Amino acid sequence: MSERTSPFARPLPILVLVAAAILLDQASKIAVEQLLPQEVGVPVLPFLAFYRTYNLGVAFSMLSDADGWFIVGMRLAIVGFVLWLWRRTPPDRLFAHPGYALIIAGAAGNLIDRFLYGHVVDFILFHTPAWSFAVFNLADSFITIGAGLVILDELVGKKSTDR
Repeated sequence: MSERTSPFARPLPILVLVAAAILLDQASKIAVEQLLPQEVGVPVLPFLAFYRTYNLGVAFSMLSDADGWFIVGMRLAIVGFVLWLWRRTPPDRLFAHPGYALIIAGAAGNLIDRFLYGHVVDFILFHTPAWSFAVFNLADSFITIGAGLVILDELVGKKSTDR
């Protein structure tokens, strides 16, 4: 393995990262379900609170009126597509491979919620006195960070091929 090969280009490391992220996501949601009252803000920092709520849709509650099986099918299709991208991505792409793992883990974490509860458990709220962001969870964060890593990899990869 060359020094520029991503360890996440191989199945075992990517599976370990996916499993660890799913476990962290699910453990946080179990704790929230057991300890946090429904729709009551618990301040953590002046701009951060825990606020347990349920999302029947996808990001930002889009598709809340959609059939649950449609959303499950859509998430499974996304996971399949990301797995396909991971397999086709060259092993020297250092940021894309862990990015794909985080996207898969986040989608899987929210799928588990959908199967266990019929909805997704959200609990992280960023806010100011005049504004608040959508409530989200660790799985959503993993998806966002993963997408950011894939974009970063594209930018870094393009820059190195331009030389």
